[in-house]
Amino acid sequence: MIDFSQIPSPCYVIEDQLLRKNLTLLKYVQEQAGIEIICALKGFSMYSTFPMVRQYLAGATASSLNEARLCFEEMKAKAHVYAPAYLEREFDELMSYSSHITFNSLNQYNTFGDRARANGISCGLRINPQYSEVETDMYNPCIAGSRLGITRNQLGDTLPEGIEGLHSHTLCENDSYTLERTLNAIVERFGDLLEQAKWLNLGGGHLITRADYEPEHLISVLKNLKARFPHLKIILEPGSAVGWRTGYLTSTVMDIIDSQGINAAILDVSFAAHMPDTLEMPYKPRILGAHHEPVEGKPTYRFGGMTCLAGDFYGDYSFDQELKIGDSIVFDDMIHYTMVKTTTFNGVNLPSIGIWRENDTFELVKSFGYESFKDRL
Repeated sequence: MIDFSQIPSPCYVIEDQLLRKNLTLLKYVQEQAGIEIICALKGFSMYSTFPMVRQYLAGATASSLNEARLCFEEMKAKAHVYAPAYLEREFDELMSYSSHITFNSLNQYNTFGDRARANGISCGLRINPQYSEVETDMYNPCIAGSRLGITRNQLGDTLPEGIEGLHSHTLCENDSYTLERTLNAIVERFGDLLEQAKWLNLGGGHLITRADYEPEHLISVLKNLKARFPHLKIILEPGSAVGWRTGYLTSTVMDIIDSQGINAAILDVSFAAHMPDTLEMPYKPRILGAHHEPVEGKPTYRFGGMTCLAGDFYGDYSFDQELKIGDSIVFDDMIHYTMVKTTTFNGVNLPSIGIWRENDTFELVKSFGYESFKDRL
């Protein structure tokens, strides 16, 4: 049982035991379905946990030179790489960290493909199946005007020479039934090209470790896909599923004010700088010990962050007891995507990073100060 009194504020803290539970399930799916699961660094890049991650997963996927290098140095594996566009000045170094490179357009492949192939890298194309059940447009790569992926009308009857794989990523925290319907769209539009390919990367967004996900159905869907295309290597690259519900963001109540009849509690963290997905997605984060929605008659608070942005708040939450200045507030499920998106807007300090080990001890991995702020400017 984690002892939050041992953890500084603010701090991201991951529980080894919970991470291992997720990884165990992902490895089970990988083995039962006969596919490969790799970690999407854009969603989970806490490299201090990579010694554990690489015991269970085959590697990682990267979306930039920096992520590819992190994969190579800390995951001890070459990366599967995809980016909307590659920089000429970075490409040679990027290749040194890459086993697979997916190109977003034929222009990009024509520019860089020969060099990648000459370096023994397996090349692929990102496809747009023009089917997605993602409801938030910001996260939907299939909306009209999307720059992500190649639609079927842009490809002929044969894969471009040297292309070995296709890559589709249209899910976002979805279940296996959404994947099943998405696969129907992929096969309908690109089935003839899949016959010619060596691998199919189904991207991320598979929330396999969520409590209501049905792993056995996923295994069945993937086995059926492999039965239809037995020559294909199938790759999944979840990010959220790795870090899902594995840790927290600790914070402290710095002040409580009456804001025109609403109790506003100011924390030593920022929603805009430290939890940007709560404003972008948007979603309401859960707080340990709080009622997720206001309860009439109970003390209720709207939580605000440390920046001067008027919209740096999220709430309202009710508690069984009134809050006091100095009380701890612990946000649940703050490891995937949250940590990788932090900023030092307004000069606010970044939360520390720590691990609650399986032997019930806390390890402070990293803390930040002025240089972290200054180095970004």
